[in-house]
Amino acid sequence: MRTLVLNAGYEPLSVVTSRRAAVLVMRGKASILAEDGSPIASPSLLMPRPAVILLHQYVRVARRRPSAPSRRGILRRDRRVCGYCGKAAATVDHVVPKSRGGDSSWENLVACCGPCNVRKGDKTLEELGWKLRITPKAPAQHVWLPQELDAPHEAWRPFLGSAQAAA
Repeated sequence: MRTLVLNAGYEPLSVVTSRRAAVLVMRGKASILAEDGSPIASPSLLMPRPAVILLHQYVRVARRRPSAPSRRGILRRDRRVCGYCGKAAATVDHVVPKSRGGDSSWENLVACCGPCNVRKGDKTLEELGWKLRITPKAPAQHVWLPQELDAPHEAWRPFLGSAQAAA
């Protein structure tokens, strides 16, 4: 079981194992906001299994510019949907091919399915008569939310609110 960790300001900070969350609670660094599953049992303690914890002290998160694009980042930004046909995507494509001067930037990379990637090859969208279904751009968030928030656990939903809309 994984546990959602909320910063002292109630914004999602990370996702950790329930064991790590229990240690934070036992050390007095966090409080349990939601429980899930069977309790954690030790010879001297019976404790509810935390699903969501709240840190007592605010953790300052470094706000950085988006990092260089990666295959994983592009697929996550586009929600693994092909930018050309809308089917499930497993690869990344350069909108303006590298052979035609295109760069490997957030604005020139889109998630793409295999068949579209093969058909497109090193052609431009104008040559094929294709249109992009999305406008590729750098992620709006400077810090990625944990990947588990893409499909959050049911117990986490009441605590996500605006963070889930931003993802």
